[in-house]
Amino acid sequence: MSFANDGPKKTRWTKNTVQIFCMALAGAVFLFVFAYIPMFGILLAFKDGDKELNILQALLTGEWVGPEHFVRFFNDYNFKNILLNTIGLNLLMLAINFPAPILFALFLNEMKNKRCQRAVQSVAIFPTFLSWVVFGGILIALGDVNLGIVNPILRGIGILGQDEYVNLGEAKYAWFMIIVSSLLKGTGWSSVIYSAAILGVDRDLYEAATLDGAGRFRQMWNITLPSIAPTVTVFFLLSVSGLLNNSFEHIYVFQNAVNLSMSEVIATYVYKQGISNRLYSYTTAVGLFQSVVAFILLVASNFVSKKITGKGIY
Repeated sequence: MSFANDGPKKTRWTKNTVQIFCMALAGAVFLFVFAYIPMFGILLAFKDGDKELNILQALLTGEWVGPEHFVRFFNDYNFKNILLNTIGLNLLMLAINFPAPILFALFLNEMKNKRCQRAVQSVAIFPTFLSWVVFGGILIALGDVNLGIVNPILRGIGILGQDEYVNLGEAKYAWFMIIVSSLLKGTGWSSVIYSAAILGVDRDLYEAATLDGAGRFRQMWNITLPSIAPTVTVFFLLSVSGLLNNSFEHIYVFQNAVNLSMSEVIATYVYKQGISNRLYSYTTAVGLFQSVVAFILLVASNFVSKKITGKGIY
């Protein structure tokens, strides 16, 4: 008796399979060209390429200086202040801005009037489509000492006296402006991901909980949150890994000479040193330092998360 056909069957490629493969291949090629090939430029962090006109030539034939640029950054008199601003802002945004879209998505899910739900979500998402230059400019104008509406409102509700005013451009309000603007601009769009995860929760669980007498808050706590926990975990770990990364446009639009001591972060520092002062090797070293720290934080937080909750990115 012959068993020649008992081996694993080869799957024939269909037209649909070829299309999916081509789409995946295009994404892989894009990632290779724009993410992996540029990694060759990391060598500039260990070479003397500052103020060079031909960056490629400096990369290939520049003098090898080793960790000199890293030591220079760590010894910079601004290093401590820049690092504290970067980590402090990101920790506050992790504590305030990270749970905000989750709560917003949960409350949206509890709205029974779908038309009202869509209207609220659309209004919340709208600021995302404005650039930081436009959105930040609007907030700065609203907080202007002479022409803005913030001071008249504060006087109207009795927080400020008639001769008092708040200058939101001062250094002590820099973090407040950055965090509040991030909340207003990002909460609506970030909530879309969690809303999509909530839609995937089995509706039978809610019906069973209702029959058992569970109220809406208990259903939210015992069904919705545990069901979207994997999604929350992934984005939390990614947020932790970005503790040294800030949105350049976000910070730069609120930055001025008065609040520089509180608003200067690594992203704006790299821009000023790398573009304005043409310190290409130096800022490459700073960027590499950010990336290494981000990788370590991601691996460490993923390890801790898997040990504690059993969930992680990989």
